[in-house]
Amino acid sequence: MSDLNIRREGRAGRITLDRGHALNALSYEMCLAIDAALRAWANDDAVALVVIDATGDKAFCAGGDLAEMYATGRAGDHGYGRRFWADEYRMNARIAEYAKPVVTLMQGFTLGGGVGLGCHASHRVVCETSRIAMPECAVGIVPDVGGSRLLARAPGRAGAYLGLTGARMGPGCAIWAGFADSFVPRADWPGLVARLVATGDFSAIPAHPAPDSPMAAQAGWIDRVFKGRDGAAILSALRADTSDVARDVLGLVLRGAPLAQACALEILHRLGPAPDIRAALAMEYRFTYRATARSDFLEGIRAAIIDKDRAPRWRHAGLAEVCAAEVEAMLAPLGAAEMTFETEGERL
Repeated sequence: MSDLNIRREGRAGRITLDRGHALNALSYEMCLAIDAALRAWANDDAVALVVIDATGDKAFCAGGDLAEMYATGRAGDHGYGRRFWADEYRMNARIAEYAKPVVTLMQGFTLGGGVGLGCHASHRVVCETSRIAMPECAVGIVPDVGGSRLLARAPGRAGAYLGLTGARMGPGCAIWAGFADSFVPRADWPGLVARLVATGDFSAIPAHPAPDSPMAAQAGWIDRVFKGRDGAAILSALRADTSDVARDVLGLVLRGAPLAQACALEILHRLGPAPDIRAALAMEYRFTYRATARSDFLEGIRAAIIDKDRAPRWRHAGLAEVCAAEVEAMLAPLGAAEMTFETEGERL
């Protein structure tokens, strides 16, 4: 596959995203190929660890390729999106649960689907250009690809802040919030990969001090303003705060789809502070299974990617207008359609 370079080098299984024209966004075919490689290497004694990286300087992976999902959803075909999400989520779970070390090197933008690929690994490396975020609410869905697990585990109320705003984290914030583990200057990455390939030993990752985290410095403020169980309480706290920071953060919150934001807050509440990956993905899938038919997702993609007018017409005027029954309907069990974590090949 021209967008993906999968091979074995030395003691490592190597997966390199090579789709620079699209900021290494994940297509459905790329998700399936990555998952197949991980399954093949799981019982290969020659592979001691897996290294996932990407070409180019702008992005490790700027998300999922949503154009086909939009087109099929607009045509009334909701099955394509459901299959894409289910298979992508299986890949996310496999990375999180992999029995061998998985090292990811995340330069530039790591957004949405890129977080699902890079931030569930056992050894997550960032550099000075890294910018990590979960911006899904801005396009009408909940933070997914296991992102709710990362948000739920973040310190204090940082997860609610990151989920509602889609704020981008530099390397220091990403490490502090639990989305990354190690800072290694970008110039040192070729040498690091060479050592990983030669030794198959993750201890080759050096222990550089983490950069400062502006989010950590604001943790007390974030915990106070985002402590509310529902969106209305959070908006009220933001509007009562006359600081420049509160004004800017309020602007970020108001850009998101209210239904997705309300559901995201409910997911974080239901998961608690220490969810496993499967619980998070299964909860997210209840929303995304219904997304093309019953949420703001298609409108969000239209505004952000198709027409690019940045003027989405959401179903609700604001977070306070989303009622509990609507949230419950989006997150209700799916019965026979509930998320499962075996691929078709594994069930045979």
